[in-house]
Amino acid sequence: MSEFNTLHFTLDTGEVTIKLRPDLAPKHVERIATLANSGFYDGVVFHRVINGFMAQGGDPTGTGMSGSKEPNLAQEFSSEPHVRGVCSMARTNDPNSANSQFFICLDDATFLDRQYTVWGEVTAGMENVDKLPKGEPPREPGKILKARAE
Repeated sequence: MSEFNTLHFTLDTGEVTIKLRPDLAPKHVERIATLANSGFYDGVVFHRVINGFMAQGGDPTGTGMSGSKEPNLAQEFSSEPHVRGVCSMARTNDPNSANSQFFICLDDATFLDRQYTVWGEVTAGMENVDKLPKGEPPREPGKILKARAE
């Protein structure tokens, strides 16, 4: 079980607090927390923000085509619904390709259930996620100024 329970993002739009869910996805929580505490996410943009759907970030190149140097993770799918505020891992068509990219649901997206790994839920600051500039990619993407897990 992960020792981490909370992830704090300082976005350029404000603070966001995420309750981590090691009960659902222990390996993914461990990865997110380790990357956050290493400074990996600091300065990383939200490269894909679709109004009424989700905000995606976690790619150090800001292109949506890259990740960390760590190996990809095996899926940890659950029946936890993808609803507003849920944090889940992005991946390619390969279900075992999650690495560092993640998304935060801006609205209910239950069509993603059991196909993507849910690892957390926003408990405070969802209005700051809502303020992220929209686009694929946004003209001036919002960014994570600092990320830390505890």
